[in-house]
Amino acid sequence: MKDGKIRIGLIGAGNICQSAHIPSYLEQSDAELYAVCDLKAERAEDVRQRYGMKVATTSIDELVSIDELDAVSVCTWNNAHADAVIRAARAGKHILCEKPMCMNPAEALEMKKAVEAAGVTFMMGFVRRFDGDSVAVREAAENGLLGHVYYARASLLRRRGTPLGWFTDLSKSGGGPVIDIGVHLLDLTWYLMGRPNPVSVSACVHHEIGDYKTKGVTRWEALDTDNLVFETEDSANGLIRFDNGASILFDVSWAINGLNGMSVHLYGNKAGATVSPATLYGESAGYLSDMQLKPAKLKGFSEEIRHFLDCVKTGRKPIAPLEDGVTVQRILNGIYDSAAAGCEIKI
Repeated sequence: MKDGKIRIGLIGAGNICQSAHIPSYLEQSDAELYAVCDLKAERAEDVRQRYGMKVATTSIDELVSIDELDAVSVCTWNNAHADAVIRAARAGKHILCEKPMCMNPAEALEMKKAVEAAGVTFMMGFVRRFDGDSVAVREAAENGLLGHVYYARASLLRRRGTPLGWFTDLSKSGGGPVIDIGVHLLDLTWYLMGRPNPVSVSACVHHEIGDYKTKGVTRWEALDTDNLVFETEDSANGLIRFDNGASILFDVSWAINGLNGMSVHLYGNKAGATVSPATLYGESAGYLSDMQLKPAKLKGFSEEIRHFLDCVKTGRKPIAPLEDGVTVQRILNGIYDSAAAGCEIKI
């Protein structure tokens, strides 16, 4: 670092990079957007010019070889996360990797090996951990107010919300709503439960609605929506078991004939909790009581980027560390493997 600035390279200049990572870095006085890499040279150059960056390239190796660069944000398609992370780690760069970690647990372990060998900071982009409601419930759980959290129900349903672009191409995404938005839901729920070790999954995935043509529906869109293919599930549900006896019952969808919404319910032997609004359900003076928490108003991506920069500076372990990425990847792929097998499987 020079002049107290952490110089950042962006690997992948698509929608999540431009709508979330770049604005969040620009809010930080100690970060400098220095270089950008994208498969499309014109897109990389456009981003470089708009934000006054020094380098635009189509080569990850060229980007990570820049001596002035301290850290990278990996914002590529899911199928390129592993390669980008491994190359950045071997070049000695600190890494913030967008969710999901990669395509499968084998890739996750290769990434882990490379990061640990390099001794660089690695942080997963589990942005929901940084929301105000999530922080408030996590603090309550850590302070013992919930006791042993033995069960959770987690739901994230879109009535019609299948994204356009690479998301529905299995070769690029690795899956549909499970790996795209289910990763947020399941990571957050697991994190709030204290991160117990998962041991098995029983799940179903459904392809009942498919590539719908419903009018009047807004969608998240990748910057490239040519050559569209549709190969992914539109919903999934299941049960995850943990070695401490706890379990998560979940459902997630891009497209389902029901209501939109996200909910996380935690059940402990002292109290329960919901996220958004952050509320505790327990007892007080011998009576049942509900207590609404007062979370700080936090912007998830800004808080995530701020935390990453602090970890790079101090060497502190991130809130969303390497091993959590590996564990969540085991859960995600366990869901698909269980559905394919038609039974509960060990993970």
